[in-house]
Amino acid sequence: MNMTFLHGACSVLRLLLSVLVGLNVLLMEVTASQQGIPLSVVKLWASAFGGEIKSISAKYSGSQLLQKELWAITAPRPGTNSSTETPSSPAKGGSRINSRLSPACPGTWDESGTTRVNPRRYGESIQTAFRKRLQAQNQGPPCPEKYKPPGKTVRVEEIDGVKLVKNLAVKMEEMFRKKAEATRRLVEAAEEAHHQHEDNPDLQYEYFNAVLINEVDNEGNNVELGGEFLLEPNDHFNNLSVNLSLSVVQVPTNMYNKDPDIVNGVYWSEALNKVFVDNFERDPTLIWQYFGSAKGFFRQYPGVKWHPDENGVIGFDCRNRKWYIQAATSPKDVVILVDVSGSMKGLRLTIARQTVSSILDTLGDDDFFNIIAYNQEIHYVEPCLNGTLVRADRTNKDHFREHLDKLFAKGIGLLGQALTEAFTILNDFNQTGHGSVCSQAIMLVTDGATEMYDDVFEKYNWPERKVRIFPYLIGRESAFADNLKWMACANKGYFSQISTLADVQENVMRYLHVMSRPKVIDHEHDTVWTEAYVDSALSQAHKLNDKAGPSLTTTVAMPVFSTKNETKNQGILLGVVGTDIPLQELMKLIPKHMLGIHGYAFAITNNGYILTHPDLRPLYQEGQKRRKPNYSSVDLSEVEWEDKDDILRNAMVNRRTGTFSMEVKKTVDRGRRVLKMHNDYYYTDIKGTPFSVGVALSRGHGKYFFRGNVSVETGLRDLEQPDVALADEWTYCNTEEQHEHRHLTQIQAIKLFMTGRRPNLKCDRELIKEVLFDAVVTAPLEAYWTGLALNKSENSDKGVEIAFLGTRTGLSRTNLFVAADQLSNQDFLTAEDKEGVFNADHFPLWYKRAAEQVPGTFVYSIPFSTALENKSVVLASTAIQLLDDRKSPIVAAVGLQMKLEFFQRKFWTACRQCTALDGKCSISCDSEDINCYLIDNNGFILVTEEQSQTGLFFGEVEGAVMNKLLQMGSFKRITLYDYQALCREYAGSSDSARALSDPFTVVKWLLTELVIFLLELNVYSWWNVDLSVKAQRSRGKTMMVPCDTEYPAFVSERTIKETTGNIDCDGCVRSFVIQQIPSSNLFMVVVDNKCDCSSAPPVTMDPIEIMYIESLKCDRLKFQKDRKKPESCHPFHPEENAMECGSASRLCSPLTAILLPLMAAGVSR
Repeated sequence: MNMTFLHGACSVLRLLLSVLVGLNVLLMEVTASQQGIPLSVVKLWASAFGGEIKSISAKYSGSQLLQKELWAITAPRPGTNSSTETPSSPAKGGSRINSRLSPACPGTWDESGTTRVNPRRYGESIQTAFRKRLQAQNQGPPCPEKYKPPGKTVRVEEIDGVKLVKNLAVKMEEMFRKKAEATRRLVEAAEEAHHQHEDNPDLQYEYFNAVLINEVDNEGNNVELGGEFLLEPNDHFNNLSVNLSLSVVQVPTNMYNKDPDIVNGVYWSEALNKVFVDNFERDPTLIWQYFGSAKGFFRQYPGVKWHPDENGVIGFDCRNRKWYIQAATSPKDVVILVDVSGSMKGLRLTIARQTVSSILDTLGDDDFFNIIAYNQEIHYVEPCLNGTLVRADRTNKDHFREHLDKLFAKGIGLLGQALTEAFTILNDFNQTGHGSVCSQAIMLVTDGATEMYDDVFEKYNWPERKVRIFPYLIGRESAFADNLKWMACANKGYFSQISTLADVQENVMRYLHVMSRPKVIDHEHDTVWTEAYVDSALSQAHKLNDKAGPSLTTTVAMPVFSTKNETKNQGILLGVVGTDIPLQELMKLIPKHMLGIHGYAFAITNNGYILTHPDLRPLYQEGQKRRKPNYSSVDLSEVEWEDKDDILRNAMVNRRTGTFSMEVKKTVDRGRRVLKMHNDYYYTDIKGTPFSVGVALSRGHGKYFFRGNVSVETGLRDLEQPDVALADEWTYCNTEEQHEHRHLTQIQAIKLFMTGRRPNLKCDRELIKEVLFDAVVTAPLEAYWTGLALNKSENSDKGVEIAFLGTRTGLSRTNLFVAADQLSNQDFLTAEDKEGVFNADHFPLWYKRAAEQVPGTFVYSIPFSTALENKSVVLASTAIQLLDDRKSPIVAAVGLQMKLEFFQRKFWTACRQCTALDGKCSISCDSEDINCYLIDNNGFILVTEEQSQTGLFFGEVEGAVMNKLLQMGSFKRITLYDYQALCREYAGSSDSARALSDPFTVVKWLLTELVIFLLELNVYSWWNVDLSVKAQRSRGKTMMVPCDTEYPAFVSERTIKETTGNIDCDGCVRSFVIQQIPSSNLFMVVVDNKCDCSSAPPVTMDPIEIMYIESLKCDRLKFQKDRKKPESCHPFHPEENAMECGSASRLCSPLTAILLPLMAAGVSR
């Protein structure tokens, strides 16, 4: 009784619901009709266009053929009941998988009895191939031979994220270990060679100078330190011409090539050549190997020619590179004291600023610092950071440099108070445990000290002398040199005198060798790894021209010590050896086919900085590719910003193994579109390094994978077809590990490996099996597309240009329906179109978007593929599922490129249909009374009467309508954040500290300052020119500076298929209708044109800079994110000889001889 009653009630409710829906539609129809836009007409247009464009897309892409092929092999046989293991079916429409070729058969026959003829051979014309197919089809019935299909053809598996990330970590650990071992062999060889060498001040030795090799004089003779040096182009080294047998030596521009210390160092380090070559033979994936000497020279293998810049300068000194500094010293806390008393006015303050800036250059991400200016009072350069230290990352160092120009000299200098403040900060901060908790130092930049301040040192630093003192005496006066030198010697530091700007860098670098003494005496060869970086000075010197911009690299480095007994307590650092590892090599280890369409792998450093991540954007485009200022210190929290509490970041920084899950918003198509998904993260540490690795898998189809089986013979045959390509940046076989394999393509390597002809090739057998499966399953498309291309009645107006396919294994097929030179967008599916191809860290954009579309429907878009915003084509793509299930893996995506004009013509043709019996339509898109638009699910216009609006965001054209759609819920605004943005800033005043961070980058300015200094001393008063104007940098320019921005993205609400609305524009009511195009991501929007709504503001996607209030800025500066301290620390050693504590330095005569001609050249300019 009760059940009958409930059943009746449900029936009544369903009836009422249907009536309400009908009334709602009727109401919408009446409302729209009253305003002159009948909903039924718009629905007719949308249906007509949707049916036409779906038919074209499905026909030319071959989507239905491929979907049937897959469903046929996964259809369970009668009596089976398994959703994860699906045997092949002999039923009608069955697949060709696992069928065998009969020797008597001219072609290959599938189990349904249809012929699959031999595919087109390489170089064979399409017409010839098609004729062969027709002949084969007429040769009679299929071969009678039947074979029992295997029990299991396809197996669906859920991906084990924990196992996946652990396996990836092991592979990365092995790769890093090999590079570290190569570096260690260099250390051993260098120390042995130095141990056997006795310094000879009179040594004469001709070496290959990197700048002078192959240079000749006016008479055609090789110049000194040059000589004939064989160079050959090598694609492994960015297509540079190199010598794989020898290294070259680079000497900084401000050093003398024949200085005895350099000649002796070059002589004994020749022993490294043999080890360089041996390392490269053991591991052909190695790239640059080098030795940076403490004396300043740089030995690099393989040998390559270096080129000075337009000023004749090479702005490279190995000793101020991060890999050198990190390997040479332990982490440190540093307080820099700058004298701003009245005596520091003029050039002295300029030199002091540059000295401070150079000290900042020597600090890395594991160091902490603060800067205090003093006269009769204490002035924190950044008042917000009173009494604390901050990490020496790029952002903080640049922030302090901006404040250096605000320093001005006045009053008297009370050094005692400044020293007391510095000792107090170091002691208090060390007790918090937030700093380096290792070495400590005070850098004193002053023009003199009237006393020794032994009472301060006795109170705060003696007898342990844990804080080293490094005084820098500014100017030529030596009256106070003794006091400052005593401070250095009494506190295990080093004294230097800096007279000119040219003296700064060499003198600043000396403190590093003092702080390295404990490590040298301990003989601890700590292995250090840098963050991701690009050495622009090195790239410039090599004349590296990479259209894609410089590639990111990490370096493994180790210090080299003197092992001679007589110098043991002096702790002499000979230099640092290093090996570069392109992050591209790291990404080759990532099993991209196991990560799914939206999945990715990433790695971070112990400081939380990104080593590799698909959302890391180190470059920006402004005429040419340039590095962002803070590209090497992008924190994981700045790309995975939905993790507000840094749970994922902190777990990885602390080297834990675990899982994490969160909702994310991932942008695609250069930030214009957004995909919402739920990601599961799996992470662990990479042993032997300071790095951690993580894997992100999207829930749903991204967590599932399937395996299929085909015969190797069949798979290889289909893989070798000319329309097949494999992802360039994916690794199926490692052809880099052995020299004899380097010439092989991936397909060639796969064939050699699978046929057993090259068993020593290292290949991913499981991935190759899946590639062969995909090649066989997708092979029918080649014949299908060929048939379409040969049918003259099809595509007569050549509106469809390309059909394409991509699978989860990186396999792609393409078919051109027009000649290559007639393509409207010739960048598509080429390396120029980064988002349109399988890449090292992502699937193609058209694949990603199709995967999130409703199965069986197409996603259409105008590609934003080039800087010119190519608007001549429309792309359509759809996903192919293995099973009819949301959790089914997306195994492939197919699509086509069609001319925009062809696409738009189909739209306007559909819009001319109407239901009137007399053929007179009540409305028409040709009428001036209405505007018709076709937009996609992110609001971008594909079709409009005004061609200049094509590709624009709809809200920029129809702001009032877009606002109404947002209010009604037809579209949603999603707020996104960009913590890697760059904003234009007006450079109204000079910033000498920032500009002088590397003196060689502004060599003309530096030389001009030197000339000014000489003029002030009346040394060269015969130069009667006004150089002060040349010393001024241009004002009023804009520059790009790092900033945080907020910007919107828009997405349609899938459940709303149609709606109408009215807009009040200053008393005039404007109506519109929006109707979804069936089987697509498109919407038709029809707006009446009777009212002027131009006063309504547009809805834009422009980013807005996030402006932080001063108190928040201060909090952000003070805030210290979690970091993992380096395990090694060597702050002091009881056997250290502290009497080597410095002397005054002058500009040497060889350097003067070099600089004077350069100064003359700079002035003449």
